[in-house]
Amino acid sequence: MTKSGDASDRYVRHTREDVAAAALAILDEYGLPDLTMRRLASTLDVQPSALYWHFDNKQTLLAHLADQIIARAAVVRPSTNDWAGSVRGEAEALRDALLAFRDGAEVVSSTLALGLGAGQAQERLARAIAAAGFEPETCEIAAAAFLHFILGHVSHEQQRLQADSLGVVNPALSADPAGIKAGSLVRQSFDFGITLLVTGLEQQRTSLRR
Repeated sequence: MTKSGDASDRYVRHTREDVAAAALAILDEYGLPDLTMRRLASTLDVQPSALYWHFDNKQTLLAHLADQIIARAAVVRPSTNDWAGSVRGEAEALRDALLAFRDGAEVVSSTLALGLGAGQAQERLARAIAAAGFEPETCEIAAAAFLHFILGHVSHEQQRLQADSLGVVNPALSADPAGIKAGSLVRQSFDFGITLLVTGLEQQRTSLRR
């Protein structure tokens, strides 16, 4: 289905996925603040109005991008024999997917806050937690807690990476110019946070069985 005039030509020339791919490229190179519909249209050599054939507004575009970012997370199979390992695996896969794109955590977080997309991240975590035998409500609440931690932690990590790339570094960190110690601490704190959440779930499961 097409509309008459110049807009229809642009609609045919670019698919929905073409627009999304260009938006992801802009996001990765310039960051979320510079991902505007005008810049996106200029990149695709179309008028901004042509983009609305595919996305009603910028919020729906970001929701689609958030879904794409999460969809790239490595597949982790839930295991009843090692549910904690499955949860850790999901957390790791989500972290890697978010870090793969500049401002990835911010895109997903803002989309979730508006209830527009990226729900598959929480669904994956909930499935992994369900392997431990928890009630559905507990799985959803716990998955939300894990996801909020992951998004917050990665968002902080990405802000630090961007600050480093711009040379905006606290003088107190000058003894670690390569960021080796800082990077190790970030990694350790992520693992520690996931361990705390998993341990809390295990303690709750144990108390429910008594």
